[in-house]
Amino acid sequence: MSKTQYEQLIPRFLKYIKVNTQSDEGSNQVPSSPNQVAFLKDLAQELKAIGLSNVRTMSDGYLFADLPATSDQADLPTIGFIAHVDTADFNGENIQAQIVENYDGQSVIDLGDSGYQLDPAVFPSLKKYAGDTLITTDGTTLLGADDKAGVAEIITAADYLIRHPEIKHGPLRFAFGPDEEIGKGANHFDTEAFGADFAYTVDGGPLGELEWETFNAAAAHVQIQGQNVHPGTAKGAMVNALQLAVDFQLALPVHDRPEKTEGREGFWHLIKLNGTPDEAQMDYIIRDHDRQKFENRKDTLIKLADQFNESLGQDRVKVSLHDQYYNMGEILKNDLAPVELAKEAMTDLGITPIIEPVRGGTDGSKITFLGLPTPNLFAGGENMHGRYEYVAEEVMAAATDVIIKIASLATSEK
Repeated sequence: MSKTQYEQLIPRFLKYIKVNTQSDEGSNQVPSSPNQVAFLKDLAQELKAIGLSNVRTMSDGYLFADLPATSDQADLPTIGFIAHVDTADFNGENIQAQIVENYDGQSVIDLGDSGYQLDPAVFPSLKKYAGDTLITTDGTTLLGADDKAGVAEIITAADYLIRHPEIKHGPLRFAFGPDEEIGKGANHFDTEAFGADFAYTVDGGPLGELEWETFNAAAAHVQIQGQNVHPGTAKGAMVNALQLAVDFQLALPVHDRPEKTEGREGFWHLIKLNGTPDEAQMDYIIRDHDRQKFENRKDTLIKLADQFNESLGQDRVKVSLHDQYYNMGEILKNDLAPVELAKEAMTDLGITPIIEPVRGGTDGSKITFLGLPTPNLFAGGENMHGRYEYVAEEVMAAATDVIIKIASLATSEK
Protein backbone atom coordinates (compact mmCIF):
# COMPACT_ATOMS: atom_id res chain seq x y z
CA MET A 1 0.00 0.00 0.00
CA SER A 2 1.24 3.47 -0.83
CA LYS A 3 1.55 6.55 1.32
CA THR A 4 -1.39 8.87 1.41
CA GLN A 5 -1.76 11.66 -1.14
CA TYR A 6 -4.20 13.40 1.18
CA GLU A 7 -2.14 15.83 3.25
CA GLN A 8 -4.87 16.59 5.79
CA LEU A 9 -6.22 13.05 6.28
CA ILE A 10 -4.00 11.99 9.18
CA PRO A 11 -3.83 15.45 10.84
CA ARG A 12 -7.64 15.50 10.77
CA PHE A 13 -7.84 12.07 12.32
CA LEU A 14 -5.31 12.89 15.04
CA LYS A 15 -7.19 16.09 15.84
CA TYR A 16 -10.55 14.32 16.04
CA ILE A 17 -9.39 11.55 18.36
CA LYS A 18 -8.07 14.12 20.84
CA VAL A 19 -11.69 14.95 21.73
CA ASN A 20 -13.39 12.47 24.05
CA THR A 21 -16.76 11.79 22.43
CA GLN A 22 -17.80 8.66 24.31
CA SER A 23 -21.56 8.17 24.24
CA ASP A 24 -23.51 7.69 27.47
CA GLU A 25 -25.93 4.77 27.59
CA GLY A 26 -27.52 6.07 30.79
CA SER A 27 -28.42 9.44 29.31
CA ASN A 28 -31.83 10.44 27.97
CA GLN A 29 -30.38 13.35 26.02
CA VAL A 30 -29.86 13.40 22.25
CA PRO A 31 -26.92 13.33 21.65
CA SER A 32 -26.23 11.46 24.86
CA SER A 33 -23.08 13.35 25.89
CA PRO A 34 -22.20 17.06 25.73
CA ASN A 35 -18.79 16.31 24.21
CA GLN A 36 -20.50 14.92 21.13
CA VAL A 37 -22.56 18.10 20.82
CA ALA A 38 -19.43 20.24 21.00
CA PHE A 39 -17.55 18.02 18.55
CA LEU A 40 -20.37 18.12 15.99
CA LYS A 41 -20.59 21.90 16.35
CA ASP A 42 -16.90 22.23 15.55
CA LEU A 43 -17.29 19.77 12.70
CA ALA A 44 -20.05 21.91 11.21
CA GLN A 45 -17.67 24.85 11.04
CA GLU A 46 -15.09 22.69 9.31
CA LEU A 47 -17.61 21.48 6.73
CA LYS A 48 -18.52 25.07 5.92
CA ALA A 49 -14.85 26.06 5.73
CA ILE A 50 -13.99 23.42 3.13
CA GLY A 51 -16.94 24.54 0.99
CA LEU A 52 -19.80 22.12 1.61
CA SER A 53 -23.27 23.57 1.29
CA ASN A 54 -26.50 23.34 3.28
CA VAL A 55 -24.66 22.39 6.47
CA ARG A 56 -27.33 21.83 9.11
CA THR A 57 -27.83 20.08 12.43
CA MET A 58 -30.92 17.91 12.71
CA SER A 59 -33.11 17.46 15.77
CA ASP A 60 -31.57 14.03 16.46
CA GLY A 61 -28.06 15.51 16.55
CA TYR A 62 -27.03 14.40 13.07
CA LEU A 63 -24.95 16.85 11.07
CA PHE A 64 -25.87 16.93 7.36
CA ALA A 65 -24.05 18.61 4.45
CA ASP A 66 -24.33 18.60 0.65
CA LEU A 67 -21.97 18.70 -2.30
CA PRO A 68 -23.60 19.65 -5.63
CA ALA A 69 -22.92 17.66 -8.78
CA THR A 70 -20.04 18.58 -11.07
CA SER A 71 -21.47 16.45 -13.89
CA ASP A 72 -24.10 17.80 -16.27
CA GLN A 73 -25.62 14.35 -16.73
CA ALA A 74 -29.28 14.10 -15.92
CA ASP A 75 -30.83 11.63 -13.50
CA LEU A 76 -27.65 10.79 -11.63
CA PRO A 77 -28.22 9.11 -8.27
CA THR A 78 -27.66 11.10 -5.11
CA ILE A 79 -25.14 9.18 -2.99
CA GLY A 80 -24.65 9.54 0.75
CA PHE A 81 -21.71 8.81 3.03
CA ILE A 82 -22.25 8.43 6.77
CA ALA A 83 -20.03 8.07 9.86
CA HIS A 84 -20.56 8.28 13.61
CA VAL A 85 -18.58 10.51 15.95
CA ASP A 86 -19.01 8.71 19.28
CA THR A 87 -16.58 6.16 20.65
CA ALA A 88 -17.10 2.99 22.67
CA ASP A 89 -17.26 2.36 26.39
CA PHE A 90 -13.52 2.40 27.07
CA ASN A 91 -11.29 5.24 28.23
CA GLY A 92 -11.27 7.93 25.55
CA GLU A 93 -9.79 10.76 27.61
CA ASN A 94 -6.38 12.23 26.75
CA ILE A 95 -5.66 9.92 23.84
CA GLN A 96 -1.94 9.89 23.05
CA ALA A 97 -1.56 8.23 19.69
CA GLN A 98 1.81 6.90 18.63
CA ILE A 99 3.06 6.57 15.07
CA VAL A 100 4.99 3.48 13.97
CA GLU A 101 6.70 4.20 10.66
CA ASN A 102 7.47 1.42 8.18
CA TYR A 103 6.31 -1.38 10.44
CA ASP A 104 8.07 -4.64 9.60
CA GLY A 105 5.07 -6.92 10.15
CA GLN A 106 6.72 -9.02 12.84
CA SER A 107 8.01 -6.87 15.69
CA VAL A 108 6.24 -6.42 19.00
CA ILE A 109 5.02 -2.84 19.44
CA ASP A 110 5.21 -1.36 22.94
CA LEU A 111 2.16 0.75 23.68
CA GLY A 112 3.83 3.69 25.37
CA ASP A 113 4.99 2.94 28.92
CA SER A 114 1.78 1.12 29.80
CA GLY A 115 3.29 -2.35 29.80
CA TYR A 116 0.84 -3.44 27.10
CA GLN A 117 2.00 -4.55 23.67
CA LEU A 118 0.77 -5.28 20.18
CA ASP A 119 2.25 -8.70 19.49
CA PRO A 120 1.79 -10.41 16.10
CA ALA A 121 1.65 -13.74 17.94
CA VAL A 122 -1.48 -12.50 19.69
CA PHE A 123 -2.79 -10.21 16.94
CA PRO A 124 -1.82 -11.88 13.64
CA SER A 125 -3.55 -9.11 11.67
CA LEU A 126 -0.37 -7.06 12.23
CA LYS A 127 1.52 -9.29 9.81
CA LYS A 128 -0.32 -7.90 6.78
CA TYR A 129 0.87 -4.35 7.50
CA ALA A 130 4.55 -4.82 6.69
CA GLY A 131 5.89 -1.57 5.25
CA ASP A 132 2.94 0.50 6.43
CA THR A 133 2.67 3.30 8.95
CA LEU A 134 0.54 2.33 11.94
CA ILE A 135 -1.25 4.58 14.39
CA THR A 136 -1.68 2.92 17.78
CA THR A 137 -2.66 3.87 21.31
CA ASP A 138 -0.29 4.32 24.24
CA GLY A 139 -2.05 1.45 25.99
CA THR A 140 -4.14 3.58 28.35
CA THR A 141 -7.03 4.48 26.02
CA LEU A 142 -8.79 3.34 22.91
CA LEU A 143 -7.79 5.02 19.65
CA GLY A 144 -11.15 6.11 18.27
CA ALA A 145 -10.69 4.84 14.72
CA ASP A 146 -14.22 3.53 15.21
CA ASP A 147 -15.39 5.75 13.72
CA LYS A 148 -13.28 8.88 13.58
CA ALA A 149 -11.28 7.20 10.84
CA GLY A 150 -14.52 7.16 8.84
CA VAL A 151 -15.22 10.80 9.72
CA ALA A 152 -11.75 11.87 8.60
CA GLU A 153 -11.96 9.84 5.39
CA ILE A 154 -15.34 11.22 4.35
CA ILE A 155 -14.39 14.83 5.04
CA THR A 156 -11.04 14.42 3.29
CA ALA A 157 -12.78 12.91 0.26
CA ALA A 158 -15.29 15.79 0.18
CA ASP A 159 -12.46 18.31 0.50
CA TYR A 160 -10.54 16.62 -2.32
CA LEU A 161 -13.56 16.63 -4.63
CA ILE A 162 -14.16 20.32 -3.96
CA ARG A 163 -10.50 21.06 -4.77
CA HIS A 164 -10.67 18.93 -7.92
CA PRO A 165 -13.85 19.88 -9.78
CA GLU A 166 -12.51 18.10 -12.85
CA ILE A 167 -13.57 14.85 -11.13
CA LYS A 168 -17.13 14.46 -12.33
CA HIS A 169 -19.72 13.22 -9.88
CA GLY A 170 -23.40 13.48 -9.12
CA PRO A 171 -24.96 15.11 -6.05
CA LEU A 172 -23.44 13.88 -2.78
CA ARG A 173 -24.73 13.95 0.79
CA PHE A 174 -22.72 13.60 4.00
CA ALA A 175 -23.90 12.79 7.51
CA PHE A 176 -22.12 12.59 10.86
CA GLY A 177 -24.08 11.28 13.80
CA PRO A 178 -23.98 10.55 17.50
CA ASP A 179 -24.61 7.53 19.71
CA GLU A 180 -23.95 4.66 17.32
CA GLU A 181 -22.05 2.77 20.00
CA ILE A 182 -25.08 2.71 22.29
CA GLY A 183 -27.43 1.70 19.48
CA LYS A 184 -29.51 4.88 19.50
CA GLY A 185 -27.94 7.23 16.98
CA ALA A 186 -29.90 6.34 13.86
CA ASN A 187 -33.26 5.71 15.51
CA HIS A 188 -34.74 8.85 13.94
CA PHE A 189 -32.43 9.42 10.99
CA ASP A 190 -34.33 11.70 8.60
CA THR A 191 -33.90 9.92 5.28
CA GLU A 192 -36.15 12.38 3.47
CA ALA A 193 -34.19 15.41 4.64
CA PHE A 194 -30.91 13.64 3.84
CA GLY A 195 -32.10 13.24 0.27
CA ALA A 196 -29.93 10.36 -0.96
CA ASP A 197 -30.99 7.48 -3.20
CA PHE A 198 -28.60 5.16 -1.40
CA ALA A 199 -25.74 5.61 1.02
CA TYR A 200 -22.74 3.99 2.66
CA THR A 201 -21.62 3.97 6.24
CA VAL A 202 -17.83 4.21 6.38
CA ASP A 203 -17.55 2.25 9.60
CA GLY A 204 -15.94 -1.07 8.77
CA GLY A 205 -12.60 -2.65 9.59
CA PRO A 206 -9.68 -3.79 7.43
CA LEU A 207 -8.95 -3.02 3.79
CA GLY A 208 -11.60 -4.25 1.38
CA GLU A 209 -14.43 -4.93 3.81
CA LEU A 210 -17.80 -4.41 2.14
CA GLU A 211 -20.71 -5.48 4.28
CA TRP A 212 -24.38 -5.71 3.42
CA GLU A 213 -25.48 -8.30 5.98
CA THR A 214 -25.47 -7.73 9.73
CA PHE A 215 -26.78 -9.42 12.84
CA ASN A 216 -30.34 -9.07 14.02
CA ALA A 217 -29.91 -7.65 17.50
CA ALA A 218 -31.84 -7.42 20.74
CA ALA A 219 -31.11 -6.54 24.36
CA ALA A 220 -32.50 -8.53 27.28
CA HIS A 221 -32.75 -7.54 30.93
CA VAL A 222 -33.33 -10.28 33.49
CA GLN A 223 -34.60 -9.17 36.89
CA ILE A 224 -34.39 -11.77 39.66
CA GLN A 225 -36.08 -11.41 43.03
CA GLY A 226 -34.59 -13.53 45.78
CA GLN A 227 -35.54 -14.12 49.39
CA ASN A 228 -32.65 -13.41 51.70
CA VAL A 229 -32.45 -14.78 55.23
CA HIS A 230 -29.58 -15.45 57.61
CA PRO A 231 -27.40 -18.18 56.06
CA GLY A 232 -27.33 -20.03 59.36
CA THR A 233 -31.07 -20.67 59.14
CA ALA A 234 -31.40 -20.61 55.35
CA LYS A 235 -32.42 -24.19 54.67
CA GLY A 236 -35.80 -24.28 53.01
CA ALA A 237 -36.19 -20.52 53.28
CA MET A 238 -33.44 -18.74 51.33
CA VAL A 239 -33.81 -18.07 47.62
CA ASN A 240 -30.42 -16.70 46.56
CA ALA A 241 -30.95 -14.36 43.61
CA LEU A 242 -27.27 -14.53 42.65
CA GLN A 243 -27.38 -18.31 42.56
CA LEU A 244 -30.49 -18.17 40.38
CA ALA A 245 -28.59 -15.85 38.03
CA VAL A 246 -25.71 -18.31 37.79
CA ASP A 247 -28.14 -21.19 37.17
CA PHE A 248 -29.96 -19.15 34.51
CA GLN A 249 -26.71 -18.50 32.63
CA LEU A 250 -25.63 -22.13 32.86
CA ALA A 251 -29.00 -23.27 31.49
CA LEU A 252 -28.20 -21.64 28.13
CA PRO A 253 -26.27 -23.65 25.51
CA VAL A 254 -22.56 -23.46 26.32
CA HIS A 255 -21.52 -23.21 22.67
CA ASP A 256 -23.72 -20.21 21.94
CA ARG A 257 -21.42 -17.61 23.43
CA PRO A 258 -19.38 -15.03 21.46
CA GLU A 259 -16.06 -16.64 22.34
CA LYS A 260 -17.20 -19.95 20.86
CA THR A 261 -18.95 -18.76 17.69
CA GLU A 262 -18.01 -17.43 14.26
CA GLY A 263 -19.43 -16.79 10.80
CA ARG A 264 -23.22 -16.96 10.86
CA GLU A 265 -23.42 -18.52 14.32
CA GLY A 266 -25.47 -16.44 16.72
CA PHE A 267 -25.19 -16.14 20.47
CA TRP A 268 -26.43 -14.95 23.82
CA HIS A 269 -23.84 -12.67 25.46
CA LEU A 270 -24.02 -11.94 29.18
CA ILE A 271 -22.63 -8.40 29.46
CA LYS A 272 -23.56 -7.52 33.03
CA LEU A 273 -24.38 -9.34 36.25
CA ASN A 274 -24.77 -7.68 39.61
CA GLY A 275 -26.81 -7.95 42.74
CA THR A 276 -27.09 -9.57 46.15
CA PRO A 277 -28.79 -12.70 47.45
CA ASP A 278 -31.91 -10.56 47.77
CA GLU A 279 -32.08 -9.43 44.13
CA ALA A 280 -29.96 -9.61 41.00
CA GLN A 281 -29.91 -8.18 37.50
CA MET A 282 -28.49 -9.61 34.30
CA ASP A 283 -28.10 -7.93 30.93
CA TYR A 284 -27.70 -9.86 27.69
CA ILE A 285 -27.29 -8.99 24.06
CA ILE A 286 -28.79 -11.45 21.57
CA ARG A 287 -27.45 -11.78 18.04
CA ASP A 288 -28.22 -13.90 14.96
CA HIS A 289 -28.13 -13.30 11.20
CA ASP A 290 -31.19 -15.50 10.62
CA ARG A 291 -34.43 -13.78 11.64
CA GLN A 292 -36.21 -16.96 12.75
CA LYS A 293 -33.24 -18.12 14.82
CA PHE A 294 -33.10 -14.63 16.30
CA GLU A 295 -36.74 -14.83 17.33
CA ASN A 296 -36.12 -18.31 18.75
CA ARG A 297 -33.27 -16.98 20.88
CA LYS A 298 -35.54 -14.37 22.41
CA ASP A 299 -38.21 -17.00 23.05
CA THR A 300 -35.62 -19.22 24.74
CA LEU A 301 -34.98 -16.61 27.42
CA ILE A 302 -38.69 -16.15 28.06
CA LYS A 303 -39.32 -19.89 28.26
CA LEU A 304 -36.32 -20.35 30.53
CA ALA A 305 -37.71 -17.72 32.92
CA ASP A 306 -41.07 -19.52 32.85
CA GLN A 307 -39.38 -22.80 33.75
CA PHE A 308 -37.54 -21.21 36.68
CA ASN A 309 -40.72 -19.58 37.96
CA GLU A 310 -42.64 -22.83 37.71
CA SER A 311 -39.99 -24.73 39.66
CA LEU A 312 -39.87 -21.97 42.30
CA GLY A 313 -43.63 -21.87 42.65
CA GLN A 314 -43.77 -18.13 42.11
CA ASP A 315 -42.63 -15.47 39.63
CA ARG A 316 -39.13 -14.52 40.67
CA VAL A 317 -37.47 -14.24 37.24
CA LYS A 318 -38.67 -11.60 34.79
CA VAL A 319 -37.27 -11.07 31.28
CA SER A 320 -37.75 -7.83 29.33
CA LEU A 321 -36.62 -7.58 25.71
CA HIS A 322 -36.24 -4.88 23.12
CA ASP A 323 -35.03 -5.16 19.55
CA GLN A 324 -32.06 -2.97 18.61
CA TYR A 325 -31.63 -3.46 14.86
CA TYR A 326 -32.24 -5.99 12.10
CA ASN A 327 -30.17 -7.63 9.37
CA MET A 328 -30.05 -5.04 6.59
CA GLY A 329 -29.44 -7.90 4.15
CA GLU A 330 -33.17 -8.59 4.28
CA ILE A 331 -33.66 -5.32 2.39
CA LEU A 332 -30.45 -4.99 0.40
CA LYS A 333 -30.73 -8.45 -1.17
CA ASN A 334 -33.59 -7.08 -3.26
CA ASP A 335 -31.35 -4.51 -4.95
CA LEU A 336 -27.59 -4.95 -4.71
CA ALA A 337 -26.76 -2.02 -7.00
CA PRO A 338 -25.02 -0.01 -4.20
CA VAL A 339 -22.97 -3.08 -3.30
CA GLU A 340 -22.01 -3.70 -6.94
CA LEU A 341 -20.97 -0.06 -7.33
CA ALA A 342 -18.69 -0.32 -4.29
CA LYS A 343 -17.25 -3.60 -5.57
CA GLU A 344 -16.47 -1.97 -8.91
CA ALA A 345 -14.82 0.99 -7.18
CA MET A 346 -12.60 -1.25 -5.07
CA THR A 347 -11.69 -3.49 -8.01
CA ASP A 348 -10.76 -0.47 -10.14
CA LEU A 349 -8.44 0.63 -7.33
CA GLY A 350 -6.80 -2.78 -7.06
CA ILE A 351 -8.52 -3.60 -3.78
CA THR A 352 -10.01 -7.06 -3.35
CA PRO A 353 -13.54 -6.72 -1.95
CA ILE A 354 -14.12 -8.82 1.17
CA ILE A 355 -17.85 -9.50 1.37
CA GLU A 356 -18.85 -11.38 4.49
CA PRO A 357 -21.74 -11.06 6.94
CA VAL A 358 -20.57 -8.71 9.66
CA ARG A 359 -20.78 -10.03 13.21
CA GLY A 360 -22.13 -6.76 14.46
CA GLY A 361 -24.22 -3.90 13.20
CA THR A 362 -23.86 -0.37 11.94
CA ASP A 363 -26.10 2.66 11.73
CA GLY A 364 -26.66 1.38 8.21
CA SER A 365 -28.75 -1.45 9.67
CA LYS A 366 -31.34 0.97 11.02
CA ILE A 367 -31.07 3.46 8.17
CA THR A 368 -31.69 0.70 5.62
CA PHE A 369 -34.89 -0.27 7.42
CA LEU A 370 -35.88 3.41 7.42
CA GLY A 371 -35.92 3.25 3.62
CA LEU A 372 -32.39 4.26 2.60
CA PRO A 373 -30.24 1.31 1.40
CA THR A 374 -26.94 1.68 3.27
CA PRO A 375 -24.21 -0.98 3.05
CA ASN A 376 -20.97 -0.54 4.99
CA LEU A 377 -17.45 0.28 3.72
CA PHE A 378 -14.13 -0.34 5.42
CA ALA A 379 -12.55 2.49 7.42
CA GLY A 380 -9.38 0.66 8.47
CA GLY A 381 -9.62 0.09 12.20
CA GLU A 382 -8.31 -3.09 13.82
CA ASN A 383 -8.90 -4.38 17.38
CA MET A 384 -11.54 -1.72 17.91
CA HIS A 385 -13.04 -0.67 21.25
CA GLY A 386 -9.96 -1.05 23.40
CA ARG A 387 -6.31 -0.33 24.13
CA TYR A 388 -5.06 -2.59 21.32
CA GLU A 389 -6.81 -0.61 18.59
CA TYR A 390 -4.73 0.53 15.64
CA VAL A 391 -5.12 1.70 12.06
CA ALA A 392 -2.79 1.96 9.06
CA GLU A 393 -2.42 5.32 7.35
CA GLU A 394 -2.36 3.57 3.99
CA VAL A 395 -5.72 1.90 4.58
CA MET A 396 -7.27 5.21 5.58
CA ALA A 397 -6.00 6.65 2.30
CA ALA A 398 -7.45 3.68 0.43
CA ALA A 399 -10.84 4.22 2.08
CA THR A 400 -10.72 7.84 0.94
CA ASP A 401 -9.90 6.66 -2.58
CA VAL A 402 -12.94 4.36 -2.53
CA ILE A 403 -15.30 7.16 -1.52
CA ILE A 404 -14.05 9.32 -4.38
CA LYS A 405 -14.16 6.43 -6.85
CA ILE A 406 -17.75 5.53 -5.92
CA ALA A 407 -18.77 9.15 -6.49
CA SER A 408 -17.13 9.29 -9.93
CA LEU A 409 -18.20 5.83 -11.10
CA ALA A 410 -21.86 6.72 -10.75
CA THR A 411 -21.47 8.94 -13.81
CA SER A 412 -20.50 7.88 -17.32
CA GLU A 413 -17.69 10.46 -17.29
CA LYS A 414 -15.19 8.11 -15.60
